[in-house]
Amino acid sequence: MKRIITQFSRIFVGVLFIISGLIKLNDPVGFSYKLAEYFSEPVFNMPFLVPFTLSMAVFLVILEVVLGVFLLIGYRAKATIWCLLLLIVFFTFLTFYSAYFDVVKDCGCFGDALHLTPWESFTKDVVLLFFILILFFNKELIQPLFAKNIQNILAYASIVVCLFIAIWVLNHNPIIDFRPYKVGNNIEKGMEIPEGAPQSVVEMVFIYNVNGQNKEFTENDLMNIPEGATFVDRKDKIITEGYVPPIHDFTMVKDDIDHKDEFLKEPKLVILVTYDLKVSDPSGMQKLAGVVKEAQSKGYKVIGMTASGETEIAQAKKQYQLPIDFYFCDMIALKTIERANPSIVVLNSGTIVQKVHYNDTADLKL
Repeated sequence: MKRIITQFSRIFVGVLFIISGLIKLNDPVGFSYKLAEYFSEPVFNMPFLVPFTLSMAVFLVILEVVLGVFLLIGYRAKATIWCLLLLIVFFTFLTFYSAYFDVVKDCGCFGDALHLTPWESFTKDVVLLFFILILFFNKELIQPLFAKNIQNILAYASIVVCLFIAIWVLNHNPIIDFRPYKVGNNIEKGMEIPEGAPQSVVEMVFIYNVNGQNKEFTENDLMNIPEGATFVDRKDKIITEGYVPPIHDFTMVKDDIDHKDEFLKEPKLVILVTYDLKVSDPSGMQKLAGVVKEAQSKGYKVIGMTASGETEIAQAKKQYQLPIDFYFCDMIALKTIERANPSIVVLNSGTIVQKVHYNDTADLKL
């Protein structure tokens, strides 16, 4: 019985690590955004680590896949199980902290393919910890599946394949797009709220300064606010979150007017997406002038979308010779639309028909 439970644990943990790792390896940039969220001020307040999140993301996802492969084939079992144990203890702490303090809404364990609530993520890690502990206490039962030479070839091949995938997706688009802005999806439909969908329950909270300290009061407490307290702010506190559509923060704002209803009706629209012009890739930006010229010659409306300010927009338009208007959209939404900075998105009446990394502008079909 002990042998059966151990082998089941081996297969369960190995397969789950491989699947979870491959999903994130398909989009390491997206996982790096999640790591940056953990390192931000509301969570661990370690901003000095943010510049290294992409490197950390690539390392962690490759490690996750490779450890899963090593476990399944029984390669260096003791070292592999120790690494798995340390990794799952780290992630269990991370997900517990996130769930208990309600600071990160989605751990990113399965990328955009499957969203888990913080407590679901923590539960998943506890289950994995349980099975990894079974492996830890029965390490002697994890034997190699193949001869030593074949074991080495499979182990090294898994590392090489993972490195190849990582390099590919970092220089192109994800192989499989799980995001709500994938090719074939209609943006307007993605913003719709189905009839009868649960509504959010929101409570108004009033913040007053009382004797030098900010304190929160609900509507029911307003009659009990101490004399001399001064109003500071008002915010909405979500008691129960209702249905949130897959696309909920998409805008095309210019001069305080949202033009998305207008542009999402355009039958031929090319959007140059660059979430931050200050850090956009210079070689990629230089290719955009040619894209604009070709698209306009074929009757396309061409616009830019960014979260940058007017100064950065004016500078970019002049430096890269971009005779187009830029429209504001939230940076998180733009990072969700496309990972590359910059990139090109082609719409037909609000439906995404093509998405192109700046390294693949030659593949753009207009």
